[in-house]
Amino acid sequence: MSIDKNTIKHISKLARISVEEKKAESLAKDLSSIFRFIEKLNELNTDKVVPLTSIAETTLKLRIDEVNSKNIKEQILGNSPDENKDFFVVPKVVE
Repeated sequence: MSIDKNTIKHISKLARISVEEKKAESLAKDLSSIFRFIEKLNELNTDKVVPLTSIAETTLKLRIDEVNSKNIKEQILGNSPDENKDFFVVPKVVE
């Protein structure tokens, strides 16, 4: 696929951006070269290539979901700015 200066001007009009004449010629050459490369990539046979979900082919180790910390309510509530037995008290932020 070849991109010419008129196509660049049409695209810039649709995108509502201004492109100078000199820049339009440069963009046309760059886009044409990009599309030529894409066409080369489309010629490759990728039938036997498995799609990747990640570049690191490792699986996560599963572990048992266990509660490790029990009865630490007093320790957590000890960090509260105001004392309360049942919940964490913080200063009012919104008026």
